[in-house]
Amino acid sequence: MQRSLEQRMAIKFCVKLEKSAAETIPMLKKAFGVDCLSDRQIFRWHKAFAEGREDVNDENSAGRPSTSSSDDNVKRVRDLLNTDRRLSVRLTSETLDIMKTIVPEIVSQSLGMRKGRFLDFPNI
Repeated sequence: MQRSLEQRMAIKFCVKLEKSAAETIPMLKKAFGVDCLSDRQIFRWHKAFAEGREDVNDENSAGRPSTSSSDDNVKRVRDLLNTDRRLSVRLTSETLDIMKTIVPEIVSQSLGMRKGRFLDFPNI
Protein backbone atom coordinates (compact mmCIF):
# COMPACT_ATOMS: atom_id res chain seq x y z
CA MET A 1 0.00 0.00 0.00
CA GLN A 2 2.73 2.43 1.00
CA ARG A 3 4.74 1.49 -2.10
CA SER A 4 1.89 2.34 -4.46
CA LEU A 5 1.31 5.64 -2.65
CA GLU A 6 4.97 6.55 -3.22
CA GLN A 7 4.62 5.63 -6.89
CA ARG A 8 1.50 7.77 -7.29
CA MET A 9 3.42 10.71 -5.80
CA ALA A 10 6.22 10.05 -8.28
CA ILE A 11 3.72 9.95 -11.15
CA LYS A 12 2.22 13.24 -9.97
CA PHE A 13 5.73 14.73 -9.85
CA CYS A 14 6.41 13.56 -13.42
CA VAL A 15 3.15 15.13 -14.59
CA LYS A 16 4.19 18.43 -13.00
CA LEU A 17 7.51 18.17 -14.87
CA GLU A 18 5.44 17.64 -18.04
CA LYS A 19 6.82 14.14 -18.65
CA SER A 20 4.64 11.87 -20.75
CA ALA A 21 3.32 8.59 -19.40
CA ALA A 22 5.69 6.76 -21.78
CA GLU A 23 8.63 8.64 -20.24
CA THR A 24 7.35 8.04 -16.70
CA ILE A 25 7.11 4.24 -16.98
CA PRO A 26 10.85 3.47 -17.37
CA MET A 27 11.72 5.86 -14.54
CA LEU A 28 9.27 4.16 -12.18
CA LYS A 29 10.43 0.70 -13.22
CA LYS A 30 14.03 1.68 -12.54
CA ALA A 31 13.16 3.23 -9.17
CA PHE A 32 10.75 0.58 -7.86
CA GLY A 33 11.85 -2.56 -9.71
CA VAL A 34 9.53 -5.55 -9.32
CA ASP A 35 7.26 -3.59 -6.96
CA CYS A 36 6.38 -1.15 -9.74
CA LEU A 37 2.77 -0.56 -10.72
CA SER A 38 1.65 -2.07 -14.00
CA ASP A 39 1.92 0.02 -17.16
CA ARG A 40 -1.86 0.23 -17.28
CA GLN A 41 -2.06 1.63 -13.74
CA ILE A 42 0.70 4.13 -14.48
CA PHE A 43 -1.18 5.35 -17.56
CA ARG A 44 -4.41 5.58 -15.54
CA TRP A 45 -2.83 7.61 -12.73
CA HIS A 46 -0.84 9.77 -15.17
CA LYS A 47 -4.03 10.66 -17.01
CA ALA A 48 -5.86 11.45 -13.76
CA PHE A 49 -3.09 13.80 -12.57
CA ALA A 50 -2.80 15.39 -16.00
CA GLU A 51 -6.54 16.12 -15.90
CA GLY A 52 -6.15 17.99 -12.63
CA ARG A 53 -6.45 15.40 -9.90
CA GLU A 54 -4.51 16.44 -6.79
CA ASP A 55 -5.18 13.65 -4.29
CA VAL A 56 -2.74 10.73 -4.48
CA ASN A 57 -4.92 8.50 -2.29
CA ASP A 58 -7.32 5.97 -3.76
CA GLU A 59 -11.02 6.72 -3.62
CA ASN A 60 -12.81 5.01 -0.79
CA SER A 61 -14.39 1.87 -2.06
CA ALA A 62 -17.01 -0.26 -0.45
CA GLY A 63 -14.46 -3.03 -0.18
CA ARG A 64 -15.20 -6.48 -1.35
CA PRO A 65 -18.40 -6.76 -3.35
CA SER A 66 -21.29 -7.99 -1.30
CA THR A 67 -22.48 -11.47 -2.00
CA SER A 68 -25.94 -12.89 -2.06
CA SER A 69 -25.30 -15.07 0.96
CA SER A 70 -27.50 -12.98 3.23
CA ASP A 71 -29.49 -14.50 6.07
CA ASP A 72 -32.62 -14.31 3.94
CA ASN A 73 -31.00 -16.25 1.07
CA VAL A 74 -29.60 -18.85 3.48
CA LYS A 75 -33.12 -19.41 4.83
CA ARG A 76 -34.56 -19.62 1.29
CA VAL A 77 -31.94 -22.19 0.22
CA ARG A 78 -32.50 -24.21 3.41
CA ASP A 79 -36.28 -24.21 2.90
CA LEU A 80 -36.00 -25.21 -0.76
CA LEU A 81 -33.54 -28.02 -0.05
CA ASN A 82 -35.75 -29.30 2.77
CA THR A 83 -38.51 -29.80 0.19
CA ASP A 84 -36.28 -31.59 -2.35
CA ARG A 85 -32.72 -32.48 -1.44
CA ARG A 86 -31.89 -33.71 -4.95
CA LEU A 87 -32.00 -30.26 -6.55
CA SER A 88 -28.91 -29.27 -8.51
CA VAL A 89 -27.00 -26.08 -7.93
CA ARG A 90 -28.23 -24.75 -11.26
CA LEU A 91 -31.87 -25.47 -10.54
CA THR A 92 -31.60 -24.06 -7.01
CA SER A 93 -30.02 -20.86 -8.29
CA GLU A 94 -32.61 -20.45 -11.03
CA THR A 95 -35.52 -21.13 -8.68
CA LEU A 96 -34.34 -18.67 -6.04
CA ASP A 97 -32.78 -16.17 -8.47
CA ILE A 98 -29.38 -16.37 -6.74
CA MET A 99 -26.09 -16.54 -8.62
CA LYS A 100 -25.04 -20.13 -9.14
CA THR A 101 -21.61 -19.41 -7.67
CA ILE A 102 -23.22 -18.34 -4.39
CA VAL A 103 -25.45 -21.40 -3.89
CA PRO A 104 -22.55 -23.84 -3.18
CA GLU A 105 -21.06 -21.28 -0.79
CA ILE A 106 -24.34 -21.07 1.13
CA VAL A 107 -24.77 -24.83 1.10
CA SER A 108 -21.25 -25.68 2.30
CA GLN A 109 -20.43 -22.80 4.62
CA SER A 110 -23.74 -21.60 6.01
CA LEU A 111 -25.66 -24.87 6.05
CA GLY A 112 -22.74 -27.16 6.87
CA MET A 113 -23.22 -29.56 3.98
CA ARG A 114 -20.38 -31.42 2.34
CA LYS A 115 -19.35 -30.20 -1.07
CA GLY A 116 -20.85 -31.71 -4.13
CA ARG A 117 -23.95 -33.50 -3.00
CA PHE A 118 -27.18 -32.09 -1.72
CA LEU A 119 -28.12 -35.64 -0.75
CA ASP A 120 -25.89 -35.26 2.31
CA PHE A 121 -27.99 -32.37 3.58
CA PRO A 122 -28.41 -32.63 7.36
CA ASN A 123 -31.80 -32.10 8.95
CA ILE A 124 -31.92 -28.47 9.95
